[in-house]
Amino acid sequence: MAKNSIRVRYAPSPTGHLHIGNARTAIFNYLFARHNKGKFIIRIEDTDTKRNIADGERSQLENLKWLGLDWDEGPDVGGDYGPYRQSERRDIYTPLIQQLLDEGKAYESYRTEEELQADREAQKARKEMPHYEYEYAGMDEDEKQAAIDAAKAKGLKPVIRFRVPKDEIFAWDDMVKGNVSFNSDTIGGDFVIAKRDGMPTYNFAVVVDDHKMAISHVFRGDDHVANTPKQLMIYQAFGWEAPKFGHMSLIISKDTGKKLSKRDESVLQFIEQYRDLGYLPEAMFNFILLLGWSPVGEDEIFNRKQFIKMYDETRLSSSPATFDSDKLEWLNNRYVKDADDSTVMDLALKQLIKAGNIPANPDTNTIEWSRQLINLYKRQMSYMAQINDMASVFFEEPEQVTGDALEEISNDTAPVVLKAFAAEIEKLDLFDSVEIFHVIKRVQAQTGIKGRQLWMPIRIAVTHEMHGPELPESIELVGRETALQHIHQTLAQLEG
Repeated sequence: MAKNSIRVRYAPSPTGHLHIGNARTAIFNYLFARHNKGKFIIRIEDTDTKRNIADGERSQLENLKWLGLDWDEGPDVGGDYGPYRQSERRDIYTPLIQQLLDEGKAYESYRTEEELQADREAQKARKEMPHYEYEYAGMDEDEKQAAIDAAKAKGLKPVIRFRVPKDEIFAWDDMVKGNVSFNSDTIGGDFVIAKRDGMPTYNFAVVVDDHKMAISHVFRGDDHVANTPKQLMIYQAFGWEAPKFGHMSLIISKDTGKKLSKRDESVLQFIEQYRDLGYLPEAMFNFILLLGWSPVGEDEIFNRKQFIKMYDETRLSSSPATFDSDKLEWLNNRYVKDADDSTVMDLALKQLIKAGNIPANPDTNTIEWSRQLINLYKRQMSYMAQINDMASVFFEEPEQVTGDALEEISNDTAPVVLKAFAAEIEKLDLFDSVEIFHVIKRVQAQTGIKGRQLWMPIRIAVTHEMHGPELPESIELVGRETALQHIHQTLAQLEG
């Protein structure tokens, strides 16, 4: 591999489903790799076994593929730098941890959780930032060994802590944030690199994996900034060259102005939720990419190949990115309008079935009827699940006309129009939108009533709505029998 080869990775934990923020990290790394003709790698960080969920890995990979991402190496496709699950790399970590122990750069720590908590409470009382206090402070080697032997005699298992250098500056030129530096005395003291069960912690394993997999650049969320000095210390301890880091801006909620929190259930934040609602993957890819990155010019809608060609990491913003659900709906509507009818039909049909509005195994006539219905609402839908609410008149028996709709038809001409229209559609041999349109024109000629006073009574009586898609097409889908029933019910209400 050439020294300057581009190799980037997305490293999810199988502790949950694919979050918008993590999807953004994956997309930025993917585009950086593809634009620079480099390699995009998937690595599963699954050492936190207590928090891993069933199907967590499958869900991550499946939703990345749904967004249109592919990768060159990973747990499902293999590669020369595997294994690609941290749980399978323990034989790589163990000797390196031992090396740090042998060199005095790490040590066994026997402080219990209760002791650590007591330390934190005491620090809080002294108005100090929580930090680990070196448990062997002031001891010579014999005293230190005696303390370790006493802990082992109690059956305690140690964690391994990294010995943090004193009063040393760790700095890097961040690809997004510019120059960032930390004094080693401010990071909270010696940190754990291996848990009591021998499993490495994130900050140790990620360094080893990135080095062993020859990762050249690391793009990740702003919440990882505080981890970077710890990781730079480990790179330094082994004499390894660190990759270039870029920490992407926070994503904040448009409504609250606060960081997007997974606990905030007022905002859908997981890719799977948008898939379930019938969003288009191309629109989601486009929307997520604009959370902290901007193309040159005013246009915001491009396809994936165009994004790969134009991607420029220098256009990553250091300012917080605003998650705007309304903009996502607008953007997805644009994609829906441009999508081919078969794609929209497939996704919307699944929504009709899921809502119980059509059978799970619809017959040919139902499929054709559904196709007409979906085409009727295609340009209005921001996402496919909306078909059920938008077209509710076709599935639910409407109640009496009320409110503005009732006021609209509470006049002398509305009953005249409705009676004439009912008489005409009863005589039709073929009940379709073309014939219905001609019927409305005939009613106009018969009654002399036109414009709003002609169309609105028919729409309100048949659909009980004042607005909607093309009226003749809507009446065709309601069906002759139901349309007549609704008209007679409305007439009875008006004349009662």
